[in-house]
Amino acid sequence: MIAPHPTQTFLAPALVLSISTERLRCLLLWLTGASGAIVFIEPSPYEVISFLTLAMFIIGGLTLSPKLLPLGVLLILVNIGYSISASAVIDERGVAMWLLTSWYLALTALFFATMLSANTEARLEALTRGCLLGGMIAALAAIVGYSRIYPDANDLLLLYDRARGTFKDPNVLGAFLVLPSLLALQRTISGNMAQAVRATMLLALLVAAILLSFSRAAWGQVVFASMIVLLLTFLTTRSSSQRLRIVLLTITGVVVIALFIAALLSIDIVAQLFKERASLNQSYDVGEQGRFARHTLGAVLALDMPFGIGPLQFNKYFPEDPHNSYLNAFMAGGWLAGACYPTLVLLTLAFGLRAVFTTTPWQQTTIVVYAGYVGIATESIVIDTDHWRHSFLILGILWGLIAATRTYAAAASLIADDDRLRFEGGSPALAR
Repeated sequence: MIAPHPTQTFLAPALVLSISTERLRCLLLWLTGASGAIVFIEPSPYEVISFLTLAMFIIGGLTLSPKLLPLGVLLILVNIGYSISASAVIDERGVAMWLLTSWYLALTALFFATMLSANTEARLEALTRGCLLGGMIAALAAIVGYSRIYPDANDLLLLYDRARGTFKDPNVLGAFLVLPSLLALQRTISGNMAQAVRATMLLALLVAAILLSFSRAAWGQVVFASMIVLLLTFLTTRSSSQRLRIVLLTITGVVVIALFIAALLSIDIVAQLFKERASLNQSYDVGEQGRFARHTLGAVLALDMPFGIGPLQFNKYFPEDPHNSYLNAFMAGGWLAGACYPTLVLLTLAFGLRAVFTTTPWQQTTIVVYAGYVGIATESIVIDTDHWRHSFLILGILWGLIAATRTYAAAASLIADDDRLRFEGGSPALAR
């Protein structure tokens, strides 16, 4: 009998431990994605689980790729701007917690980007499956609340007769459900028949909850982002059958949503609220101190305030918050944050678009995440999104996919060069 080599004795348990650790990491990523749906308590389950996930990965070792330096540097500069501006009002209620939250959310974005540098497919799948589960939980809570099945839960699940589900604000509920909706849409156009049927049912549930949130921004975001997903998938796929499915799904989706809205509008109370919310002439939008006037007045004020006015201070100058993340960056973080925040958005959109058109095993998910980020970047013009947990999740995932795509493309190019040289009878070693 031949005795095992000494290295086999030690490597086998190490390999098993490594596999078990990676499974635990993927489980925590799945829980992180799912827990993003429950944020009506502070601290929320998302904060707790994301912190545990972050700690688990740090203990195992994380290496920041040079490809992620633009993300890291810009996030740090934005928060330095916030910190400088906050120093003048740090004793005021809520400012210190706002600042800590900003730094923590920036850290989570950098973490999500970094952890996708290894085992990209499995980790991405775990995180997106968690997001789908979280979306389903939030959507069910929203629909149950709006249907008033449990009257005792109305105060928790409804706000101003709008579904808010497991969120504090209907607008945030609607925005959160956009990414799960896009993931479901992706599975509808890309999966087999069984997967497509399940995904379609989930998509219907998610879209219904978005409609019942009566968030105009979420309505626009899900339509806009869905169009981007369908267009980019149509342009990047090589399958004629998938292109046909996209066309048929688009036509069917428009008809089904129109019928669903018509059914909702047959209910008087829904029709009245829908008419009110669909109007672009809301009292808090127009007028000398309305939302859009505040954007102009705030921009003028920002020119005279190089260090900003500090976090949570805008409503002391104007009737309400800025409802514009780009303006709020100037107000809460001065010129430093005001310049770096839109720079980060523009770089993300540019690098993300390049990744979308690069063939990788995760290309279709990249399309979905990119479309979700475009939606958030657009919605940020009319809503303060700078503390939305899911926006930093999407930002981090997108940068992680940007870095992983570059690495994958470089490796594929190197292999192609080696194959070409071998075919031509050359030497890959000499070529390098």
